[in-house]
Amino acid sequence: MADPTALNDPAAAPAPVGAPARFLTVMTTTDSEQKAERLARGAIEGRLAACAQISAPVTSVFRWNGAVETNQEWQVLFKTASARYAALEAYLLDAHDYDTPEIIATPVTHGGAGYLAWVAEETS
Repeated sequence: MADPTALNDPAAAPAPVGAPARFLTVMTTTDSEQKAERLARGAIEGRLAACAQISAPVTSVFRWNGAVETNQEWQVLFKTASARYAALEAYLLDAHDYDTPEIIATPVTHGGAGYLAWVAEETS
């Protein structure tokens, strides 16, 4: 059963229309499962994200240094509070071994109140 008090938690409510999102999903990719796990664990240990999910290998096709490349990569999706984005981005730029790592943040416009309250607590 869900915690009924979480429904009244202002941190879990969606941001008003036009206001910045309070929560984000942030994605990056890397070229090995071990590197993905290291990035995920470091972010969680640093309370930069509440959760990180690692997806099985995906095939990425991209242009790099004038050539079209095809490589296997692992996606890491972080769930975090917007207030922690700058620190998470700085961590990823420092810990990542790519010259130009993919770091894409997507606002969470709605979500389960209990889950978003948990994200807020784990990233504070």
